[in-house]
Amino acid sequence: MTHSPRSALLNAALAAAERGWHVFPLRPGTKRPALHGEQSCPLTGPCAAGHLKWEQRATTDPDLIRAAWARAPYNVGIATGPSRLVVVDLDVPKNKGKGSSDAPCGATTFQALCERAGHAAPTTYRVRTASGGTHLYFTAPSGLHLTNTARTIGELVDTRAWGGYVVAAGSTTPTGTYEAQYGPEAAVLPSWLQAVLQPVPKPSQAPATAVLGRSRRYADVALANEARAVAAARVGEREGTLFRGARALGRLVAWGDLPRQVVEQALQEAGEAAGLTAAECRSTLRSALNWSITHNQTRRAPA
Repeated sequence: MTHSPRSALLNAALAAAERGWHVFPLRPGTKRPALHGEQSCPLTGPCAAGHLKWEQRATTDPDLIRAAWARAPYNVGIATGPSRLVVVDLDVPKNKGKGSSDAPCGATTFQALCERAGHAAPTTYRVRTASGGTHLYFTAPSGLHLTNTARTIGELVDTRAWGGYVVAAGSTTPTGTYEAQYGPEAAVLPSWLQAVLQPVPKPSQAPATAVLGRSRRYADVALANEARAVAAARVGEREGTLFRGARALGRLVAWGDLPRQVVEQALQEAGEAAGLTAAECRSTLRSALNWSITHNQTRRAPA
């Protein structure tokens, strides 16, 4: 009795659905959704009341899954948001294996982050990607609504949550097969990692039309509050608190309300007071401030 690629992929889709993960078909041999786009939507069947995107059509219904995979040997996509998953994507440099490269891989960057946060690398379900990277699967705590990130944690480290999807174990592309590597269960997203990934609340007291003096007063108060929070952070939360504080204050640096060196000095001192090393503080501050300043060049008007 042969084990056809189509039946293997169907079994992979059903296995993911049994975990409560919402799946949808990807084009055979690729990572692209196989569902029709909005422009070609027939407005019939599931889309009778309006076009449904892949995230809305992803399902755990075994009958719908069997019907879909009966049509073709589709690869398996997992919609991370509806599945209450946060997947950390640890990539490898594109030229890895094709010559020398000094760029650290995503796994190395993530390991360094874990060490700075005072934790071992989380033990959880993981998948080796076709390119040689790793997907770490975590269950999102109830009520948490995270979206995708790109290089928020570090180079070659992205995350997939609401609005994103990952290729499930068992799927195959021309570069290789996605393979489950460790553990039957996805662990709950660690609180320290959640703190790093949570969006920084937008300042609500600094209107775009504020006069310089009022804006600086707000900025000074914000700096003092963030430094106080970092200095008081507990073990396991210090890295995330410093990271979020730097991202929040980076807006004020970008808008000209605070000099970067003032922010760096205040948070560096606060981080060291909390127990982080000088090198850990500098690395975190550089990454968080660079990201925030780059993404906040224009002062936003109040909502």
